[in-house]
Amino acid sequence: MSFDSLLDSDIQLNQKSYYEASVQRDPASAPLQGEVRADVLVVGAGFAGLSSAIELAQRGYRVALLEADRVCSGASGRNGGQAIVGYASGLAPFEQQLGPDGARSAWDMSLEALDLIDERIAQFGIDCDRVDGYLYVATSARKARALQAWMQAMQRDYGLATEFASGADVQRHIQSPLYCASAYENRSGHLHPLKYGLGLARAARSLGVQIFEHSPVLELRKGAPLTARTAKGAVVAQFGVLAGNCTLSAYGPQVAPEIAPRIMPVGTYIIGTAPLAPALPAQLIARNAAVCDNNFVLDYFRFSADHRMLFGGRVSYSTRTPAQLRQVMARRMERVFPALQGVPIDFVWGGFVDISANRAPDFGRLGDNLYYLQGFSGHGVALAGLAGRVVAQALAGQAERFDVFARLQHRKFPGGPWLRTPTLVLGMAYHALRDAL
Repeated sequence: MSFDSLLDSDIQLNQKSYYEASVQRDPASAPLQGEVRADVLVVGAGFAGLSSAIELAQRGYRVALLEADRVCSGASGRNGGQAIVGYASGLAPFEQQLGPDGARSAWDMSLEALDLIDERIAQFGIDCDRVDGYLYVATSARKARALQAWMQAMQRDYGLATEFASGADVQRHIQSPLYCASAYENRSGHLHPLKYGLGLARAARSLGVQIFEHSPVLELRKGAPLTARTAKGAVVAQFGVLAGNCTLSAYGPQVAPEIAPRIMPVGTYIIGTAPLAPALPAQLIARNAAVCDNNFVLDYFRFSADHRMLFGGRVSYSTRTPAQLRQVMARRMERVFPALQGVPIDFVWGGFVDISANRAPDFGRLGDNLYYLQGFSGHGVALAGLAGRVVAQALAGQAERFDVFARLQHRKFPGGPWLRTPTLVLGMAYHALRDAL
């Protein structure tokens, strides 16, 4: 994997995005010119960086935010829009490493992450098509047993109320021949991620945050103070928050090389259909829920506010975009919903998710005054907002909640930058075979 190929693929994958086509962006902020002094430097204007900036500005810190491209041009502005309780890893890493109290704290914070979305929507007047309701589905008897056992454990241990269905009863929740079990809960839900992210950017600016777009950090001199250099300027700050995730090292390989091997950029892809007759979405998915299966290589989907099916899935552990992506994704969608056979596909896009080896979030420190947030592993819509809150608290001297995450142990991906991709491809092939059984 080369950094150039990652960035080239990333740029190309955002050319036909439904989200970009359905918003009106403000003109780009000017790139950084000259030297700026701030209390806190934030790198990356996605959900995590913007949330950090908002929380810090609300505490009275002067914040300068450097974004390599545009606000929410990466995963925060392209994802499936699913705001999900919990963690991609489940709670097992927390239970095993931190015990029941640490796991309970992590669970409670994941609930807070969802509440925080609604708080910010209300506080800053963000119109982003927010909907409550989430449906987990299973494609085989083995997966159905696993789903039921998981939901029973979550209700028993953490109080997550779910409505489980199996057999023909599943059709009450989703009109698909593919699924033999489902579980519905209304704490999770979905939204238009780019509308939400642009709303966060407006909120940050209203609080005095300086946002510089098209300003990748090329060099970071650690110490007190920190100095981040771009092509035409520098930010000098007492503290720093790195929230660039899997493109941080692609733009600046020497910025934080010690954390880059702890996450892997994984490509994931979405199609958007033409608008459907309004009655059809209500027929296919009850209560307008977002949906995700429990396969390792999973499908995730929902309807947009203008009645388009937004269907995601199909992963790649290389930087190459899969061949015939539109047709491949359309076939996956039609397998789930035969009623959508032949529906025109208006949009096809994708991007890279920052996956940690155990799929648990990876938050931590590099020295005394530099923090990093990464490893959201597909749960970033809600979790990245919480990350910004807890890192701001830690920076202000209240680190207990941040340290719930920082205490988690993480492994580097095996094989180094050149061999880890083939290793993971083999692992994915194994899990894909398991999903099919």
